[in-house]
Amino acid sequence: MRTDSGALRRMAGFGAAALLFSLLVIAVRVRWVPLESVDRGIAERLNAAIAPSDLHTAIMGGISRLGSFGVLFWLIAIGVTLVAVRKQYKLAAFLVVTAAGGLVLDPTLKIAVGRLRPVVEQPIAHGGGNSFPSGHSLNSLICYGALLLVFLPALRPRWRRAALIGVGALVVLVGFSRLALGVHFLSDVIGAWSLGIAWLLVCTTAFELLRRHEGERVTHPLEEGIEPEAAGELRPTAPHRRTGRTGTAVAGIAIAWVLVFGALVAMGLPLARYQDGNGDILWDRTVPHWFAGNRHDVLGRVTIIGSEVGNTHAILAIGLALGAVALAAIRRWRPVVFLVTVMFGELTLFLSSAAIVGRARPDVENMDGPMPTSSFPSGHVAATICVWAVAAVLVVPRTRSWWRWLFVSAAVLMPAWVAVSRMYRGMHHPTDVLGSLLLAALWVGAVWWLIQPNCDLTAEPCEEDAPPARSDLEEVAAR
Repeated sequence: MRTDSGALRRMAGFGAAALLFSLLVIAVRVRWVPLESVDRGIAERLNAAIAPSDLHTAIMGGISRLGSFGVLFWLIAIGVTLVAVRKQYKLAAFLVVTAAGGLVLDPTLKIAVGRLRPVVEQPIAHGGGNSFPSGHSLNSLICYGALLLVFLPALRPRWRRAALIGVGALVVLVGFSRLALGVHFLSDVIGAWSLGIAWLLVCTTAFELLRRHEGERVTHPLEEGIEPEAAGELRPTAPHRRTGRTGTAVAGIAIAWVLVFGALVAMGLPLARYQDGNGDILWDRTVPHWFAGNRHDVLGRVTIIGSEVGNTHAILAIGLALGAVALAAIRRWRPVVFLVTVMFGELTLFLSSAAIVGRARPDVENMDGPMPTSSFPSGHVAATICVWAVAAVLVVPRTRSWWRWLFVSAAVLMPAWVAVSRMYRGMHHPTDVLGSLLLAALWVGAVWWLIQPNCDLTAEPCEEDAPPARSDLEEVAAR
């Protein structure tokens, strides 16, 4: 009886959501005056309240980004990686199909309805394309809702209601931020939510029918998720004993950061002061001028790619992918903490030392334009060394397969490509690259020694009762 009532509730929910969306589409298309009046009145009042305050504008902008394609894409990608590595292929397909639906529905309906964006007195944001439905509101509901339904079994029962409330509040805040920024009407947001609920219900019902076809029991998605049996595989880590060494590691990392920072400043300040940063120490002047005199269109295209693969966005993408795979395959937090600590420390060391040193860029044409940071050290090179060194440190000890040497090669070749590209484009001196090598070598070595990301492979493991990480990685490679 409960099974039938659950199916009936889903059907009723889909019918209500689809009906509301259809009515809103009709009202928007015929420009129903009462709806237009409410929409424009709310848009004007919110604009008058939000636009004069830079703080309010910044807060709304930050919340809005949580519903952007860039954020949602990476959340779904990480979720798919986690479940796929742990052989939950149905859940991976559910996430991909559900998220893809939002990508299809949003632009096509915007074109079909053709509603213009709000025109407010004090514009504070710009939205591309048409207005109905709100893409941020639609995709945030779909993506966060799908992730919740997939990973809900990993939560303890007493936390599940809080997770539902939290996700619901986040979706509401994203929708409100789009209104507050003046890029959508209220009916755009409500229409997006109703469409998103309808799509989620369709995908959830399809998944439930697949479970029934395979002889599995009926689920209650909002109470236990769509695949309760996968709870053990969906939990981030396997059970293990805590060692109580966290305080020691934190203190050691803080000390290491200060010492590495001191080494960078000690190396960088003399370089910045000597001949205004463009002295010929270790060919600091000769190399940039030689590259500037031998530039070529083909080399320009090769080096711009080399420069881009070391920028913040590329490194963040590589780091997120590496962290997701490490957590899914190794099932311990230490490798992820190692990655996050290395990358965050590298970023703060680079920014802090660059601010103190203040070295000028090479006195040749800077092909990438003016930069907000100084030349020493190279942030691109340091970040590239760190992320690929972490990958090699985590992979090489955990498998004997031939492909582990690809990570070692990447840890050498990728930084070399980025370093040559940055010098070719007139953005760094050779000693800037040496400073990056110093930063990365000292910092990665110190963090590795303090966190011990591979200690589960030693004879006396630091975390007990966890599955062997070596076989996990080898199974991933085999698949």
